[in-house]
Amino acid sequence: MIRVTRLNKTEFTLNALYIEKVESFPDTTITLTTGTKYVVFDTVEEVNSRIIEFYKAVQLLSNPHIRGEEDEE
Repeated sequence: MIRVTRLNKTEFTLNALYIEKVESFPDTTITLTTGTKYVVFDTVEEVNSRIIEFYKAVQLLSNPHIRGEEDEE
């Protein structure tokens, strides 16, 4: 789960596994795989950073080839 902030400054958590895309229109819009859209105060970069941290926490990015590394150490 990642924490994001609505435009009215209230925070909520969102399951990052269901995020299909994050766009800026110029407000940051998060689209889930269900088609649900959320407009949030956070920047695209902040949301993407939180998604990556979540993936690391659940070891979704544990494979070096998924992370983009050439050689596994």
